[in-house]
Amino acid sequence: MEKPSVIPHIAVCVCTYKRSRFLQRLLDELNHQDTEGRFTYSILVADNDHLRSAEPIVLEIERKSSIPIKYCVEPQQNIALARNRAIENASGDYVVFIDDDEFPMQRWLLTLFQTCVQYGVDGVLGPVRPHFEVRPPEWVVKGKFYDRPTYPTGFVIDWRKGRTGNVLLKRHLFVAGEPPFRPDFLTGEDQDFFRRMIEKGHVFVWCNEAVAYEIVPAIRWQRSFMLRRALLRGKISLVHPTSRRIEILKSAMAVPVYAVALPFLLLLGQHQFMKYLVKTCDHAGRLLASVGINPIKEQYVTE
Repeated sequence: MEKPSVIPHIAVCVCTYKRSRFLQRLLDELNHQDTEGRFTYSILVADNDHLRSAEPIVLEIERKSSIPIKYCVEPQQNIALARNRAIENASGDYVVFIDDDEFPMQRWLLTLFQTCVQYGVDGVLGPVRPHFEVRPPEWVVKGKFYDRPTYPTGFVIDWRKGRTGNVLLKRHLFVAGEPPFRPDFLTGEDQDFFRRMIEKGHVFVWCNEAVAYEIVPAIRWQRSFMLRRALLRGKISLVHPTSRRIEILKSAMAVPVYAVALPFLLLLGQHQFMKYLVKTCDHAGRLLASVGINPIKEQYVTE
């Protein structure tokens, strides 16, 4: 007599830092995922705030939730450490990551799972589309500042397309005693993870139907916010253990070229002007950091 098959379990992991309003919406949506009886799932919140700012929200939702919710803290502010902490505390056959400022459609988890089974791969990534809280200015839409690339379902990704904002991963990718995400990366730790996994022969595909939405509040299209975030990106890019000198050289060449071009780009519209002003700040942040000037004190831009 055949033994009944064991239903797989998925741990949905959310790393968060001082985004209480967004986190609450995400947890509410995660409580109503369709499974069609194919799997069970639980939710794991890894708070990267040593003050435990997310704990009251998690406890409140846990009291009325039919889905198991677990809370843990990574006190050292570092996204790679927060991801590692989540994996340490998660249990199951699959690990899913979704960002704390995102929310999924109702069949999101089921769609990721079905695609992974159908293609027999080690992980599945899905698209993240912008969800504007209020209508943004036309130049924001025209410039596609919050649009991300998408691919056909089944498309095999390379490591440069790897990210953890909307992804399902098989548990066997995470070896005990080997932290999967490297804390020396302050951003891009997900690309580094996919690069190493793909080099080992693991395969990841895209599922264009497994949609998650990124909440974009009005503050995120303020020019000061966009430029501050660009300076921060440039600063922390130097932490990466990559070809540092080449990146600095590229930035040293890019900044004066963009600076000369900006007045002419303004004639083509605000969307073109802002697109290249943001790129200028990316490169400027890297150059300033290379000479010991810290343009942005924060490690995260949380709005």
